[in-house]
Amino acid sequence: MSEILSKLSTAVIEGNFKDMTKLTQEAIDGGLEAQQILNEGLMPGMDHIGVQFRAGNVFVPEVLRSARAMQTAMDLLKPLLIQSGVKMRGKVLLGTVKGDLHDIGKNLVGMMCEGAGFEVKDLGKDIAPEDFVKAVKEFEPDVVGMSALLTTTMRSMEQTIKALQEAGVRDRVKIIIGGAPVTGSFAEQIGADGYASNAAAAVEMVKKFVGVA
Repeated sequence: MSEILSKLSTAVIEGNFKDMTKLTQEAIDGGLEAQQILNEGLMPGMDHIGVQFRAGNVFVPEVLRSARAMQTAMDLLKPLLIQSGVKMRGKVLLGTVKGDLHDIGKNLVGMMCEGAGFEVKDLGKDIAPEDFVKAVKEFEPDVVGMSALLTTTMRSMEQTIKALQEAGVRDRVKIIIGGAPVTGSFAEQIGADGYASNAAAAVEMVKKFVGVA
């Protein structure tokens, strides 16, 4: 690994977002392809953080800092990746379901998915089933991630899956659900494809579903 790629990876691991723009620009100016900067500099750093998070060695604040560092670099790389016609690993659609206004976990999943090389569309929070349906038709994601942090809004997940079925688009996507009150058995009960207990687990499941794990 070149010195600049190593520095980028370290900056992601340390959550050093202040130096990311300078380091990323240095890599670009040094003639490295945007895809190489992503694959060999940023993604290894984010993968390391994901492993440490699952092991309980780092916690949400550290992961958020690393994700912010990653995001800072991606702001520079995205236009170059699009320009060069680079194909991302897959598409992920995210949203907090209707009635629920919590989004920290969802935002973290989105940032970590981008860090793993996925194109992410985040619908935001309080998203109605029909808005998920519309977005699936327009964005054509591989995976849909739904979040709920309240027991009272968990049923919105079931309603969203039913809406996707009625619209004839359920079979086009894999559905992952998550959030504090959500469980694996609830995921099975409502017909979701998987349940993730945290952001790192969600990213691993997304990778598995698109065949890049």
